[in-house]
Amino acid sequence: MARKKISTTIYITEEQEQMLKELSQRTKVPVSVYIREGIDSVLSRYRHVLPGQLTLDDMGRAGPS
Repeated sequence: MARKKISTTIYITEEQEQMLKELSQRTKVPVSVYIREGIDSVLSRYRHVLPGQLTLDDMGRAGPS
């Protein structure tokens, strides 16, 4: 089931736009998919900074209290 998406505006360099368009043309994957993947990557990398519940994986890494 697809998640609801919201519209937003971002600013990228001309080089980023050109490379994303070229990648999209070669792979037939929309630019928006690559942008969402990039956002997911950053959020994953910095999840330790974000508030929220610990996952079972996080609890296992922390060890017993």
